[in-house]
Formats: sequence, structure tokens, C-alpha cells
Amino acid sequence: MQQAELAALRETDRMCQDQMVETLRVIRDMRREMSDMQVEVLALREQQRRAGQPGPEARIPDHQDAFGDADSVVGLTRWIEKMESFFNISGCAIQNQVKFVTCTLLCAALTWWNGQIRTLGPEAYAMTWEVLKKKMTDKYCPHGKIKKLEIELWNLKVKGNDVPAYTKRFQELTLICTKFVANETEKVDKYISGLPDNIYGNVKSARPKTLDETIELANDLMD
Repeated sequence: MQQAELAALRETDRMCQDQMVETLRVIRDMRREMSDMQVEVLALREQQRRAGQPGPEARIPDHQDAFGDADSVVGLTRWIEKMESFFNISGCAIQNQVKFVTCTLLCAALTWWNGQIRTLGPEAYAMTWEVLKKKMTDKYCPHGKIKKLEIELWNLKVKGNDVPAYTKRFQELTLICTKFVANETEKVDKYISGLPDNIYGNVKSARPKTLDETIELANDLMD
């Protein structure tokens, strides 16, 4: 009996170590992606500067400021996807999610979060991830910009049979624009509505239940 318990403890310890290694890998990937985002934003701003827009005096933003740039949905959704990927892999407890994600904030976003702490006090850490996500969306994607993104989502179609590009943009938009796609069924229906005629009927008749299943089916049919 003691040997069995010892073996079980060893197996549990091994699983915890494996989970920690995977968690650290995800964090490293997150840091690497944040750095890549900063390079992209700097390159874009340099191109604008050379073209005379908005001018040499313009401030070069850090990667967190990219949330509020011309296409804020890209920077914000990348961050949201990384955070939720970490939750799924690590099994991060719901009550610890906000504590973790706010530790990844830098520069302007960190300043904003510190302002939340000053306003709300310890209660800031009591909010759920969904509430924080909405606050970040409200901060970096104001109503006017959300409206434009909702219109883009409503009219989004596959261009030139490029289903992967359509899928990528669809997933970016649906993370922010939840008004028209509040649940999985609505996401599936909206995704199918933007597919080209040559596969629309086949995907529709297959009646996929999830967005992932729909995307896989669309890609298979295009191939």
C-alpha cells in the first residue's frame, strides 16, 4: 500500500513538473510575441514617418500602445488569445486569472492598470477575466471604433478564395465584436455566410456544431 501511494505521489510530482515546464514555455512565447509586436509597430511607424504621416515629431508607441493604434483589434486580440491559451494549458484557477494577466502588462497598459488599482483598491483583483477583458476592450477599442469593426464583421467575405485570411480576420473580429456573435451557433452561421459560393452550400448542409469544425471543413473543401 505504501509503495502504491509513493508511486502515486511520484507520478503527481512528475505531472506538476511537466505542467510547470509547459507554463514557463507559454510565458516565454508570450514575451517573444510581445517583442515581435513592438518591432512590427516600430516598423509601421517608421514607414509612416518617411511618408510624412503623421510626421517626424510623432511619438513611437510601445507594443501595448498598439492596442489603440489604427487597427486596435489586432494587438488586443493577440494578447487576449495568448492569455486564454495560457489558461487552457496551465489550468489557471479562475480566481487567479486576473492576477496573472495583469503581471504581463507593460508601459501604457501597466499605467492604466495601476490606475484601476488606485480607484478600486484590492477589489481590482476580485474582478473576473471577462470583466477585465471588457474593460480593456472599452479602453483600447472605444465605441466608435467598435462600431466600425462590427460593420466590417457584418460585411466580411472571403476574397479571392483566401479562406485562411478570412478565418484569421473573422476570429480577430469576433473576439471584440460580440454583439452579432454572442454564442457558438451565431459564430458558425456568420462564418458560413462569408464563404464563397463554391463551398457555401456544402458547409451549410453539413451543419457543423462548432466554429473550429466549420473552419476545418471549409479548409478541406477549398483544398
